[in-house]
Amino acid sequence: MEYNIALQFEDGVTGFIKCEADETVAEAAYRQKFNIPVDCLDGACGTCRCHCESGSYDMHPDMYIEDALTEAEAAEGYVLTCQMIPESDCVIKVPTSSEACKVGKSVFKGKLQQLNVLSESTIHFGVEVDNPDALVFLPGQYVNVSIPDSNETRSYSFSSIPSANQAEFVVRNIPNGKMSTFLSDTATIGQEINFEGPFGSFYLRPLIRPTLFLAGGTGIAPFLSMLKSLEVSGAHHPVRMVYGVTNDFDLIEVEKLEEVKQNHPWFDYRTCVATEDSQHERKGYVTGHVDNEWLNDGDVDVYLCGPLGMVDAVSNWLDSSNLKPSNFYYEKFTPSEQ
Repeated sequence: MEYNIALQFEDGVTGFIKCEADETVAEAAYRQKFNIPVDCLDGACGTCRCHCESGSYDMHPDMYIEDALTEAEAAEGYVLTCQMIPESDCVIKVPTSSEACKVGKSVFKGKLQQLNVLSESTIHFGVEVDNPDALVFLPGQYVNVSIPDSNETRSYSFSSIPSANQAEFVVRNIPNGKMSTFLSDTATIGQEINFEGPFGSFYLRPLIRPTLFLAGGTGIAPFLSMLKSLEVSGAHHPVRMVYGVTNDFDLIEVEKLEEVKQNHPWFDYRTCVATEDSQHERKGYVTGHVDNEWLNDGDVDVYLCGPLGMVDAVSNWLDSSNLKPSNFYYEKFTPSEQ
């Protein structure tokens, strides 16, 4: 039995290792040349102290001393990787940079296999990666995609899941933007496309309570990845989404949301358009279309991906509502990144 362990470093880089049965995380990391912080290896110094974001593991208190990890810290999910033996896939936050741990950024080479104009403002593309088995990421994370014939990159969230045959992306078509111009005017099927990553702390955690997704524009991309992942794993709590855009033509991939809704009773969604002259049945911003029931009196995990202004607006809305969700995860972007 092997488990996938995601190591999230302070600089946003995520590394993945395989941990065998009865192997500690520290042993697995060093076996795979990830030099995470360790010292004594006996549970005595606390040098390897990290935080387990998700997953189950065995770490018996008799195997370390309180000077290294207190009972209260252990109850909050802090671990000593020299004593932690995973019992499932895990996500672990490592309190140092990937560079300090000599973890290189993973570079993936592939070929453009899909290129579709979804609307006048949105492009979808898919890349067939040369080494697909090595492409591991958490649903919601992003990569830096290289613009061919330049030294520039653009950050795009996956809209696909790790097990997919192709890495897929849904991106904004920015007039005169370098990547947008490439995709619109010069890209050809079969052309080489490279990217590095994955990056980011915006990813789907285990569903342990009702969850609310708030998407703005092409911020729908990571939620498509999350929903596809939940279709595979299943969900035991309701997942609701409000997807907002500026113009009617900006609404894309709604048929995929509808398909999830029809096939899975745990999912519901609604869309809205901000422009006043919109023909859409719901106008305004996402915050105006969230049912109180969906907020579950604050016992809810909120995920938000959208433009910077949307992130600020939702944060202010939560504050003014005197509602503090159990967790609030967000990813923000600017048009210049396209």
